[in-house]
Amino acid sequence: MTEPTRAQRAVARRAAQARATIPDLELGAEVQMDRALEVCEQGSHTVSALLTRACALALRENPRANAGYRDGRFELYSRVNVGLVIADGDEMVVATVFDADAKPLAELTETIAALRHRAGALTQPERSGATFTLTHHELADVAWEVPLVWNGQAAAVAAGGIREAPVVRDRAVVPGRLMTVTLACDHRILYGQAAALFLARIKALLEHVPP
Repeated sequence: MTEPTRAQRAVARRAAQARATIPDLELGAEVQMDRALEVCEQGSHTVSALLTRACALALRENPRANAGYRDGRFELYSRVNVGLVIADGDEMVVATVFDADAKPLAELTETIAALRHRAGALTQPERSGATFTLTHHELADVAWEVPLVWNGQAAAVAAGGIREAPVVRDRAVVPGRLMTVTLACDHRILYGQAAALFLARIKALLEHVPP
């Protein structure tokens, strides 16, 4: 028998509470990542930074996704703070990228790299205040995951690894690179159509990366 750490106990408690109390709705989309990968290669950016930026911009445009259901009321947040799930050995750490919608891509890349490097030594403020959660599986053999929606948040996104697959462009089947993006949302605040539009906006921002 192995005793869980304090952090592991906290994750277990929050996860059980989330599953027991949040009626979640789940949607998925296939994203063509060729353009996004070109941007990464040209500017030494990371896919995690592109994902964070796409989610943050979509959250800013969809206030009900950047919100929470609390005590029977909708709480809309004024800041877009993306909680990025980071593996730290056997533990899971959620590091907060504050005001992610206002940061340029280069700054997001640097910020996320610094958070990953310091995953085991993040302060409590750096692990608090997220209004949304993003999980990115960089390994291509992890195709998709249904993310947990944490209490106080309306939505969470998980992105799988990038894989080679045939895609249709200009009515022709050509080689491409795809990534599955899965959205889970609290159906008490973010309903079906709004959730679908939010996910579609994330997909569009990744396939047509803005300057």
